[in-house]
Amino acid sequence: MTGSTRSSEGLDDRRKRLLFRCWHRGTREMDMILGGFADAHIADLSDADIADLERLIDLPDPDLYAALSGGAPLATDYAKGIFLRIKQSTESPRA
Repeated sequence: MTGSTRSSEGLDDRRKRLLFRCWHRGTREMDMILGGFADAHIADLSDADIADLERLIDLPDPDLYAALSGGAPLATDYAKGIFLRIKQSTESPRA
């Protein structure tokens, strides 16, 4: 069971693979962060965003999780674009 709330129906093969990879990271925390983001946005991402996400998810889970949770910086060439969108989606709204 993946936790995904989105069907891959209607997605091209590249997006289907990416949706699967986002939900099958190896750590539950990263499954929830990346899978939740993919569920919400995969259909609307541009080809450039898709390429950026494919590159980003090749990073090891501990490094990516530390960067998303604010525990460690991410290399500058990764810490932009889709990474910032994912990070923003994980932040709690301020009261």
